[in-house]
Amino acid sequence: MKAKKVLACVLASAMVMGLGVTAFAEEGGDQKITVWAWDETFNIKAANEAAEIYKAEHPDVEIEVVTMAQDDIVAKLNTSLSSQSYDGLPDVVLIEDYKIQGYLTSYPDEFADFSDVLNPEDFAAYKTGVNVVDGSFYGVPFDSGVAATFYRKDMIEEAGYTEEDMQDLTWDKYIEIGQAVKEKCGVDMCTLDPSDLGQIRIMMQSAGSWYTDADGNVSFTDNQALKDAITTYKKLVDAGITKQTADWDQFVGAFNNGEVASVVSGCWVASSIKAAEDQSGKWAVAPVPRMSENENSINASSIGGGAWYVLQNVGNADLAKDFVATTFGSNVDLMNQLVSDISLVSTLNAAAEAPNVSEGVEYFGGQTVNKDFAEWTAEVPTVNYGMHTYALEDIMSEAVQAIVGGGDMDQVLSDYEEQAKAAVGQ
Repeated sequence: MKAKKVLACVLASAMVMGLGVTAFAEEGGDQKITVWAWDETFNIKAANEAAEIYKAEHPDVEIEVVTMAQDDIVAKLNTSLSSQSYDGLPDVVLIEDYKIQGYLTSYPDEFADFSDVLNPEDFAAYKTGVNVVDGSFYGVPFDSGVAATFYRKDMIEEAGYTEEDMQDLTWDKYIEIGQAVKEKCGVDMCTLDPSDLGQIRIMMQSAGSWYTDADGNVSFTDNQALKDAITTYKKLVDAGITKQTADWDQFVGAFNNGEVASVVSGCWVASSIKAAEDQSGKWAVAPVPRMSENENSINASSIGGGAWYVLQNVGNADLAKDFVATTFGSNVDLMNQLVSDISLVSTLNAAAEAPNVSEGVEYFGGQTVNKDFAEWTAEVPTVNYGMHTYALEDIMSEAVQAIVGGGDMDQVLSDYEEQAKAAVGQ
């Protein structure tokens, strides 16, 4: 375990809040912070930029940023934390929102509390909803996974619709437009991957619901938002306007190659859309559709995203907390730079006013998409993702396909709910 001795603590004003952050001077101790994350072009780049900013003020601190596949991070954390073996673990780790409840529940004493240096209210409410437990604030929210409807303006117009028609969408209207696009342009409206129920997650969260109830218990049969989402999903399939894909490459290839007219996904897909340089100016962005069947459903939702966590028993928790709090937790200049560098949609509320957020994006016809994303992020309903999102989704994908194939929804959900409860020990 790394030795640490805090010799001086000076309160400095945080950039965004009226709280203090801790400045450190360590003598004879290890002043190294290790950070684990995935995705070289997004999370790793952000961590390296944060490290440079921090080292400019703390030249004696060494920060090592390590790229690791998300599945490997999960495996190493589970193995080490379950045995309380901390050698080789990082001080700071990025964890996906869908997974964090499992860690906070299973290992409640392993994560540092940021309540003394950061205010949860300074971040998007739906992000802090999964990070605040019994009054303690365990993670610093990073990227927004706010959902949006990316669409080809040229195809929508050829089908007889306008940009105004793409606003305030219901899924029923989206399907209507998709049918016209299929008839006039000969392409599908969107992709669907039977093994990836991202669309179901988007629909459920738009109504403030999840595969689990507010207490994290499996909830299929009494979950009206889930039933409405499956009904809507089946409408998409039955309309004959979806292109089936089986992996990420096929998903990206479909819109890069002009095989679909829209993409309903997280804001992070923008970078993949922009990879098709020949389509610059042909795309626009609108809010995600809402479910007309469900009165609680709104034109705002999320898919994906993560937060930065400090492992408090590894050794340099205080120094690591200061690093995270003064960079990702409060530095608007860093968030502003990351808008340009990685197209970040920050969940730090103050970052919504950063200059680069209001800049028009040429690829999307000059639309201020980052400003739109920031506004929609503030509207995303908060849900309890529970401990087993992906395990439940593996089961739910079979249930959805059974219902799409003609099975009785109530019976299918009842059968699979029992299976799901057994799988997660409820």
